[in-house]
Amino acid sequence: MALKGLGADDETPVFVISVAAQLAGMHAQTLRQYDRLGLVTPSRTQGGGRRYSARDVARLREVQRLSQEEGVSLAGIQRILQLENQVDALHARIEDLTHALHQAELASGRRVFAVGSAGEAVMIRPGQRPPHTGSQALVVWEPFARR
Repeated sequence: MALKGLGADDETPVFVISVAAQLAGMHAQTLRQYDRLGLVTPSRTQGGGRRYSARDVARLREVQRLSQEEGVSLAGIQRILQLENQVDALHARIEDLTHALHQAELASGRRVFAVGSAGEAVMIRPGQRPPHTGSQALVVWEPFARR
């Protein structure tokens, strides 16, 4: 629901509460209640007015769906959203660590080899399991290792 052509994205707080309520298909008072419960956290203007982003509106719709269609309580929805946020944070952390590991592998020149199904040496990524051959052989080659 990005606002194309206006320089806005899904995170830009552009909707006043009445517009956000209309877009989400609910009453403005419901948005205020959801804000108090922390189910959605709109940005605030200097005067204290709420400004909702397209992402906030999408979250409001999801809260409404969980409540009305799935019969989940507001406390249950709050916990679901917390867990989703944790999962998102963990996925981002995994991406960061994977990138850092890849950069460290490139910098170190380290290679890992395993025995392939025909007995040949097969290069694999560190942490990757070799193709199952019945053998547990694994060799780490460090071309510039100090002796």
